[in-house]
Amino acid sequence: MSSSKYSSVHLAQRPRANIVPGETFVLKTHEAPEASDLKDGEVLFQSLYLSLDPAMRGWLKDTRSYVPPVQIGQVMRGAAIGIVKASRSDDFPIGSYATGTAGWTELAVMKSKELQRVDFPKNGRITDTLGVLGMTGLTAYFGLLDVGKVKAGDFVVVSGAAGATGSVVGQIAKLKGARVLGIAGSDDKVQWLEDDLKFDNALNYKDQDFAKKFREATKDLIDVFFDNGLLLCSILPNYLNIISMRIRMEGFIVFDYAKQYPEARKELAQWLSEGKIQRKETIIKGGLAKAENALIDLYNGVNTGKSLKIKEHRSG
Repeated sequence: MSSSKYSSVHLAQRPRANIVPGETFVLKTHEAPEASDLKDGEVLFQSLYLSLDPAMRGWLKDTRSYVPPVQIGQVMRGAAIGIVKASRSDDFPIGSYATGTAGWTELAVMKSKELQRVDFPKNGRITDTLGVLGMTGLTAYFGLLDVGKVKAGDFVVVSGAAGATGSVVGQIAKLKGARVLGIAGSDDKVQWLEDDLKFDNALNYKDQDFAKKFREATKDLIDVFFDNGLLLCSILPNYLNIISMRIRMEGFIVFDYAKQYPEARKELAQWLSEGKIQRKETIIKGGLAKAENALIDLYNGVNTGKSLKIKEHRSG
């Protein structure tokens, strides 16, 4: 970003299936707003890191959902952590850090009510506000504890276990005394789950013997199956006997728990500061021009842990 220009990524056309590089999004350059352009209660927000999330593909579809779809020509939706460069808000002085849905842009004029102040916990990183202390961590927290109602002695299976949400789900389950099986897409990820995150067991779904190994690992009833959007409680490995086994299937939206975010973040931050929760991030450098391919890589399972896009710092 120069002193007078900034870049942003806009939706050019809706993908029929997968995101198409060079077609789905377009990179645009704009004149940078000045401090004098701000109205009362507004700030000039400079993004430092953008969050890349699985939900983004759903936001591109022109269908009914929990949030309106991104419109053609609009800046791609997404959360960011950044710094206030100019301000006409007492809540966000110049130099303060904040998070908000700024979208895929280097600069954004935002209302103070659209931002949240950032408090870094002990042993915390700036990027934790988009990961373990952000929507992915909160999804894991409420999904497992409120919807899944995990308890000591439960057997919990987590798919996408090496991802931002799944990795936190498994660790919270362990903290609550559950036995955890993680499912991931590479041997390296399986090793990370077992060695670093202390999952009881982990399997590579790309292994040619995965089906056999999964059956062997789930001979007991699964109490909670967390599939990053789908929770199955008291489930059988073969998905039969739904009525007789009282299987419960429930979807949830983390935004429904907004009033409880502070309490959840406090507990997550405590676990993080005590070293009870570990995290890993995939940082993609190179500016917004790399965002499109970085999102595609996310769906292809290239990342481990939270996937983040760092804006490119340019001078001139």
